[in-house]
Formats: sequence, structure tokens, C-alpha cells
Amino acid sequence: MTIVSNADTRLIQRCQANDAAAFNEIVTRYKNKVYNYVCRMVGPGTDAEDLTQETFIRAYLNMKSFQSRASLNTWLYRIATNICIDFTRKNRKAKALTTSLQREDNEEDGEVERDIPDERFDPQALLLNKELGVQLDRALKALPEKLRTVVLLHDIEGLAYEEIAQIVECPLGTVKSRLFNARAALREKLTPYLDGSLLR
Repeated sequence: MTIVSNADTRLIQRCQANDAAAFNEIVTRYKNKVYNYVCRMVGPGTDAEDLTQETFIRAYLNMKSFQSRASLNTWLYRIATNICIDFTRKNRKAKALTTSLQREDNEEDGEVERDIPDERFDPQALLLNKELGVQLDRALKALPEKLRTVVLLHDIEGLAYEEIAQIVECPLGTVKSRLFNARAALREKLTPYLDGSLLR
């Protein structure tokens, strides 16, 4: 179980006592993390700004019901994830994407726990290389949202499997399976860049 930090606990208690300054401090502390995550989920721009703002509005409205079973960090990521998924699904319907892409996104059955392949494939390290970072962003955006979510939360944001399971509300084995599949898909898309054939 994730333990809420003492600093966050005090902020939460102050928020629940209607201290607006405490909530402003939460926003200041977490807004960049949440915004960067939202950008990688839906792309940068005004949509990401709006969804980040909506995340904190929803957090504010539900602060009195917050309990310490999860950290504030995990709770905010869960809110942001749900908002991004809702946004993506609405956009998908509006843009009438192909049936094959929708089917891929909705494949919930048959997921089995697997070992996570090749820890040397590190998306966070790839982001440090500008060209590879551009290609990684494109590859991430091409992933189904359920795979993109877990790889962003684990490999980019650094959350533990247990925290991710709380955020996406699925079993630990499913999180590991999705991370395996996400890394495999990213590796396949990025192989020409990883072996240097497109960087020479």
C-alpha cells in the first residue's frame, strides 16, 4: 500500500478544512508532473492544458472524500488518466477511427502475466536523445491507450506496479502484461533508430 507523505497529509487535511491556500500549494507541487503526463497521453497544446486544469478541478471537488489508501500522487494520476481516456474515446468517436484500431483498444481478455523484457530498453533514457525522443513520442501516441498509460506511468513517471494497478484499476498481472506488450510494440517501432540505421 502506498503511504501518503507527511507534507501531503497536512495539505490534504487543510484542504478538507476548506483552506484554499493549501489546494493552491498542491496545484503548484503537482501541476508540472500532471501536465507532462497529460501531454504524453493526448499530445501537447490547449487540450492538454484544459485536461490538466480539469484534473485539478475534479480533485478539488472530491478532496473531502479523499482517503489515505493511496498517495496524493497516485490519486491525481488516476483522475488524469480517467479524464484523458474519456477525452480520447470521445475524440475517437468524433473522428470515426477504423474498426481495427477500436478493436485493439478494447481487447481486455486474454491478458496474461509475463516477465518484463529487456530492461535496457528504457523509454526515459530515449527521451534524452532529441531525435529518438521525437520518434518515441510518435510511437507512444500510436499505442492503444491502455498500453500507453502503463508505459508512461511506469517507464516515464517512475510509478511502481502497485500504484499503476490502483490508477488503472486492474490486477497487477494485467499491468505487467500491458507493460510487456507496450515495450515490445515500442521496440518494434523504434528498432531502426535503436540500431542506428536511420541515424547515420
